Amino acid sequence: MVIANREILDLAVSDAPDCGIMFITTTFDIEGYNIVEYKGLVRGIIVRAPTISQGILGGLKFIIGGQIGSYTEMCEQARQHAYDSMLAHAAELGANAIVGVRYDASDVGNAQSSATEVLCYGTAVIIQKK
Repeated sequence: MVIANREILDLAVSDAPDCGIMFITTTFDIEGYNIVEYKGLVRGIIVRAPTISQGILGGLKFIIGGQIGSYTEMCEQARQHAYDSMLAHAAELGANAIVGVRYDASDVGNAQSSATEVLCYGTAVIIQKK
C-alpha cells in the first residue's frame, strides 16, 4: 500500500516497515516519524510519444483550439508509469518511504518525431515512528 497524503498518514497504526506500507511525500520529513536511514536517490523515467490517432486528434485540436484530451491521457499515463517505476526502485533498495518527490518533463526529439520524457524522483529512506 502507498500512502501519499498527510491525512491518511495519521491512520497508520503500526510502524511502516512491518506492514508493507510505502509513505510518499513531497516534503522532506514525515510528521510523527524519524528518518533513520537514507537509501539514496530513486527515480522512474519513461519516454512516450503519441500514437497516430492521438497525433491526428491533437493536430485537429491544435488548429481549432481547446483541451487536447488524447495528449492529456498520454501524459497522465506517462506520469503514472514513472511514479510506479520510482516506487519499484525504492522497494529494491529496501526503503519504506520516499521524501522530496518531484516530477520533471521535457520534450525529446524534433517537430517531426516528438516525444515526452517524464521523470519522477525523490529520496528513498527508512522511517520509524517517534
